[in-house]
Amino acid sequence: MTVYRICRAKFTDFLSGEGASLSGGRWNSVGIPMIYTSGSRALCILELWANYGIDLVPKDFVWVEMEIPNTLKIATVLLTTVPPDWQSFPHSNSTKQIGDVFVKSNKKLVLEVPSSLVPQEHNYLINPTHLDAKKIKILKPEPLQMDLRLVQ
Repeated sequence: MTVYRICRAKFTDFLSGEGASLSGGRWNSVGIPMIYTSGSRALCILELWANYGIDLVPKDFVWVEMEIPNTLKIATVLLTTVPPDWQSFPHSNSTKQIGDVFVKSNKKLVLEVPSSLVPQEHNYLINPTHLDAKKIKILKPEPLQMDLRLVQ
């Protein structure tokens, strides 16, 4: 499976989940490491836009494409089973608990979740503490270039 993330160039080789651990997110509490990725580049840009505002994206951001072996089983949160407040902002404790339990149980490497922006699309949350995290292949980062119509 190929997943995508956008991050600062200096962090492309790190799969620590430290950034999400420091600030928390929709699917994790502060103190719980997690790596947020998307199933497509387009969704990745949309998530970036929602979280930063497209005009505030740092200049040193890059695309990171990652290969997760298809032999690894993933956990899934179905759209039909998400808590009623799953799309709220600030993020609800109900979704944070789902991600926290996923990481703490350490049973699987990846948790597939619906995107709150496009619920029919998926984000893939990686548990960096899982033993199989070392099996993820990080491909060569590419500069993040966006159409100028998005940033004007």
